Amino acid sequence: MKGMTSIVRDVTRLVAGVVMVYGVYVSCTGHLTPGGGFAGGVIIMAGVVMLVLAFGGERANELLAESRCHVLDGSGALAFALVALLGFFAGGFFVNFLPRGRVHQLVSGGMILPANLAISLKVAAGLIGIFLALVLATRQPSSQE
Repeated sequence: MKGMTSIVRDVTRLVAGVVMVYGVYVSCTGHLTPGGGFAGGVIIMAGVVMLVLAFGGERANELLAESRCHVLDGSGALAFALVALLGFFAGGFFVNFLPRGRVHQLVSGGMILPANLAISLKVAAGLIGIFLALVLATRQPSSQE
């Protein structure tokens, strides 16, 4: 996969960052509006897929190797488990141990925000890893031929 024309690459340079920032926004405001960690992670993955399609699989492999995706995926799972354990030590499984803010403010969700960010990291890294594995699988000749 060599990439696409210069027009597609230029537009992707402009749009992909905005798409990924929007994914982070959706993850952070999931307790205030529709969205959350899963939806934000999928949106972030879509920005990375745009980059891979526009610039080719080789460039994507240089920037975000499959092994990095495994590390980020595990980090997201660990962060989510830590949020649960911190709540457990505060008195029960997933108990809100953070102070609640005022309604309709970003920090009003207590521990929903850190949980959404951890889920977002896990989902984005996992889906990017799957996509990169599929890109690599299409480039390698099969052993049956």
